[in-house]
Amino acid sequence: NPTFRGMRHSLMRSFDDIYVLDLHGNSKKKERSPDGGKDENVFDIQQGVAIGIFVKRGQRGAHQPAVVRHAHLWGPRELFAGAGDTKQLVSGKYHWLAEHDITNTEWITLKPDKPFYLFMPQDIDLRAEYEQGWKVTDIFVTNNIGLTSGQDAKTVAYTFDEARKLASLFSLPEDVIEAILYRPFDRRFIVYSKLVITRPRTEVMQHMLAGRNVALVTTRSVEIGRGWEHIFCASDLIQLHTVSLKEVNCFFPLYLYSNLGPNNRELFFTEVDISTTAPGGRRPNLSPAFIADMSARLDMQFVADGGGDLQTTFGPEDVFDYLYAVFHSPAYRARYAEFLKIDFPRLPLTTDADLFRALCGFGQRLVALHVMEAFGAALPSFPERGNNMVEKIEYRVTPDEPERGRVYINAAQYFDGVPPRVWEFHVGGYQVCHKWLKDRKGRTLSYEDINHYRRVAAALAETITLMEQIDAAIEEHGGWPLR
Repeated sequence: NPTFRGMRHSLMRSFDDIYVLDLHGNSKKKERSPDGGKDENVFDIQQGVAIGIFVKRGQRGAHQPAVVRHAHLWGPRELFAGAGDTKQLVSGKYHWLAEHDITNTEWITLKPDKPFYLFMPQDIDLRAEYEQGWKVTDIFVTNNIGLTSGQDAKTVAYTFDEARKLASLFSLPEDVIEAILYRPFDRRFIVYSKLVITRPRTEVMQHMLAGRNVALVTTRSVEIGRGWEHIFCASDLIQLHTVSLKEVNCFFPLYLYSNLGPNNRELFFTEVDISTTAPGGRRPNLSPAFIADMSARLDMQFVADGGGDLQTTFGPEDVFDYLYAVFHSPAYRARYAEFLKIDFPRLPLTTDADLFRALCGFGQRLVALHVMEAFGAALPSFPERGNNMVEKIEYRVTPDEPERGRVYINAAQYFDGVPPRVWEFHVGGYQVCHKWLKDRKGRTLSYEDINHYRRVAAALAETITLMEQIDAAIEEHGGWPLR
């Protein structure tokens, strides 16, 4: 975890030798042994466990860091042979630990280095390649974490009318109600006033209210075991757990506004003074150094608003589209998996203008799908009439149509034509198709709700196709690393 980099560095200065035996067994991450077999914890807990042995001899100079050694131990907790009086522990973690010590363990010597000083093996060459990319916090000048209401049940509602009733309970006017992306594809409404919101994050969120905008939503690290899927975009406010419940969610708007418009009311603590280069009082929230690097690599001029012609010019929206496409590449996520788990994602830049144009096209479509300004074609049906109440959510497939799939909301009603890959698709920590319905258990779906869910499923189906096409385009232009 990047949080403990200082602690690891201090331990390396304080000791002469450090031995870390990772016993794994993290059930939260659903860890498996490298051979695909079962991996169990040595204790009856969910959190993974390690043995750390720290040796201080007092002979090395203070300037010499500790020698750090690491080993893995995977598998079941214990395996027995025989029965009754002949039953013996013959394998598993307990047996291995009983038979080994420091001298007969196959250690790997690490070279922990800044900025993280990690006590775990990493591919050094791949890390150097990855770190040539731009970290998103260095791309977007202004960013923050998502807002925290402190009382979602009293401030966040599924519909505008429900939010208006909440506002009236606080004697607040209707104009404090704003749209919020509460979960992926789950747009709700919030009573957005400093009188009721604990941490409104106005210094960033105000730029989503002042005019048309889009923002990247991601996390600094990943705690779950599925891998890095923690990327989405929003055209509304976001909260602390929009993309993932386990991790803090961060927010990177594409544009900053100096003219805060009609929403510049009592909500805002200060007005940000921003020099602008575009009509409407906005400028791109992009680092000049990043823009200069991308411009030089592509041999294109940067325009400060909208998109360029992608022949001689590119704009902030092209940057966002390119970035969004790269982060949706399955090959990118797999290649840099171990680095994406511990810090903000980094964006590799290309010098291939044709690849840049192709990725901008894919990213533009993904953004439109994810903010629901465009809709996929593979719409499921909702064929049965009934009370539309979400009671018991169940996914079923039949042997004769394994790719079709039905999502039942009660005993009689279902969405028909939801493929397994769509049903299982995750954004961050959420299984989108299941989560959206789960949050509405006990509610009656409106006509708009039913159509929205159909469009979400279609958007996910096209997202899966676009992700495959992104990888194919990158391979056609030389593959990884990007050139």
